[in-house]
Amino acid sequence: MSRVPNMEAAAGCAECCEQDRSRLLGAPGPAPAVAPAGAPAGNMRKVKSFSDTHRLRDAGAASGAASARCLRPYEQVTPYPEPSECGTHQYAPSVRSLASIGMGCTDGRKMVIRRVPTSPTELFHLVRPPTPPDEETGSHESDCDEEEEDAETVHLKPRRPFWANKIQFVLACVGYSVGLGNVWRFPYLCYKSGGGAFLIPYFIILVVCGVPMLFMELAIGQYTAHGPIGALSQICPLFTGAGLASVVISFLMSTYYAVIIAWAIYYFFTSFKSEVPWASCSNRWNTAQCWVPRHNHTRPNGSQTPTEQFFEKKVLSMSDGIEFPGGMRWELAACLICAWVLVYFALWKSIKSSAKVRYITTTLPFLLIIVFLGRSLTLDGADVGLRFFFKPDWELLKQSRPWVNAASQIFNSIGIAFGSMIMFASYNRFDNNFLHDTLAVSLVNAVTSLIVGIFTFATIGNIAFEQNTSVKDVIADSPGLLFVVYPQAIAKMPASQLWAVLFFFMFLCLGLNSQFAIVEVVVTSIQDGFPDMIRRRLVYHELLVLLVCVVSFLCGLPHIIHSGIYVFQLMDYYAASLSITYLAFFEVVAIAWFYGVGRLSKNIKEMTGRAPNLYFRMCWLVCSPALLLALWVASLVDYTPPSYRQYQYPPWAQALGWILASLSLLCIPVYAVAVVIRSPGDTLGEKFRNSIRPASMCECGVAGCDACCSDSEAVDDKPTLR
Repeated sequence: MSRVPNMEAAAGCAECCEQDRSRLLGAPGPAPAVAPAGAPAGNMRKVKSFSDTHRLRDAGAASGAASARCLRPYEQVTPYPEPSECGTHQYAPSVRSLASIGMGCTDGRKMVIRRVPTSPTELFHLVRPPTPPDEETGSHESDCDEEEEDAETVHLKPRRPFWANKIQFVLACVGYSVGLGNVWRFPYLCYKSGGGAFLIPYFIILVVCGVPMLFMELAIGQYTAHGPIGALSQICPLFTGAGLASVVISFLMSTYYAVIIAWAIYYFFTSFKSEVPWASCSNRWNTAQCWVPRHNHTRPNGSQTPTEQFFEKKVLSMSDGIEFPGGMRWELAACLICAWVLVYFALWKSIKSSAKVRYITTTLPFLLIIVFLGRSLTLDGADVGLRFFFKPDWELLKQSRPWVNAASQIFNSIGIAFGSMIMFASYNRFDNNFLHDTLAVSLVNAVTSLIVGIFTFATIGNIAFEQNTSVKDVIADSPGLLFVVYPQAIAKMPASQLWAVLFFFMFLCLGLNSQFAIVEVVVTSIQDGFPDMIRRRLVYHELLVLLVCVVSFLCGLPHIIHSGIYVFQLMDYYAASLSITYLAFFEVVAIAWFYGVGRLSKNIKEMTGRAPNLYFRMCWLVCSPALLLALWVASLVDYTPPSYRQYQYPPWAQALGWILASLSLLCIPVYAVAVVIRSPGDTLGEKFRNSIRPASMCECGVAGCDACCSDSEAVDDKPTLR
């Protein structure tokens, strides 16, 4: 008997069943294939670019109802399909296989089937539940039961969740920008650089470097979905050290930024006393040089105000120099522990916990800033301080110090070259329009800096008015400027205790915003760099955050001994100010010159639908590198050793500062040499060419590229999830 009719009947039945499956799911094409664990990788279609990787990640990493929402074929389910001619319920195998995709959960290596629906109605209710699932389930966290997941990864949080909404991302960026960089560092550097002479280079660098580089970092972070180390290693492996250097700087900053938060906590609890202790000279720590400012009374030489003595003699208990370390300030140690406890419990659940905390720590300070602005403008002598703030001394612009300080302030406040913005953007969805975010963050940062500068210098003008002196001679330009100026103004206000509590609570919120971003950079970079080791050794994500917080706390202890303020000044000068323009220069060179403005523009168009305009491309290619190189050279030519008021650091302390700076400065050349040596190739030229080739974003057709597809592939070749 001939077998042809049977083959034709089988083919006809298969075609009929395929039509039934299409009618059931409303999908014209075949269902996506999912390979089980252990399947060979040779059959997997190669991904053309990281955009495809993002889409696979978005479709395959979600679980439960989130997976059902991500898979398009489920959106048009008909509850009662008609029976087919091939038999009753011939669609059942397809329902089972496709339902196992939607209702299973995967960690990238295996698929676990939680439940298989037995009827079309049950399938319909599973993929269209009566109560919409929470939006946060769209993140990459699995809802599977613990017994259904791998035992070694069940407790480790996902490396790349999503922001629940756009507001959380904007609040994170704004919270970092409107943090210690604006309220503490901006007035301090502005006063140190001559007031109005600081504003001109500040806005020039903001337009030429700040906004374009912020846009560039958000693009890189969102496109690669990695922190600074992982992002730069994929963009240009030769400059992976620039990402490593940003993490090193962020770690060093986290050790002494926490000390500023500890000072704020100390002042916050002290403000609850019946009388603020910095209002008079009748305390046990005051000396004969203590002098209460009075109008028309010239300040005696060598005298100190009560606020200065409270900060230096009570809070810090300063020694005579860094060579006299003294003992530990146990009150500050307790405040430092409190600061790190707050940081830990805000970050232990990754962005799921920190994003919720920022709803309070970012929005509330804006209200208090406006209140203090109104109060400061009514003080006597406020106009004198504002004149110093807005009227530039043109002779100072010929010096490099205002320009270097302005660049340092731009990078510190916006977070450029510190890895924070790359890290924040890595949690975005692939099609987020970050141009709006760039403009919003830059505008809020600039406006807030001006507002903070106005009420700071209005308050300094009032102090100069009472002391019958000039604004530039009111106080020495020390890092404790904020803790001397504001308490003095608050002490004269009615209900000074209430205003002191509100002010230092505001300052505590701003400090925590900055600290959250800095510590998250370190945690995210460790997770990106050593995922397998963390999964094996730590297991819990919370333990990784705890380890980072404990190590940072221990490294911050030298800042709270009796000579801690000298260590603090040394760290801030060398770790955050001296090397930041160096790091920013190599970052923009790696992305704009080696990776290429054309490639970057193409990636941005792929994400947002619009390519960057000529302004951004010119700044990336020419203006930003030229300005950064000039500032870097000028800072080295006009280098002056750090000092704290009249105290000059000894040579060994300066050598220690250069060692701290070299921890980040040497990352770029040393890692570049290591990458070139490890790159494939027979000659040095071949090794260098391979070291600057994007690791996973090469063009189609390049030999040896494992992330490309050829043009000869069929159009209907759909990627398979493995």
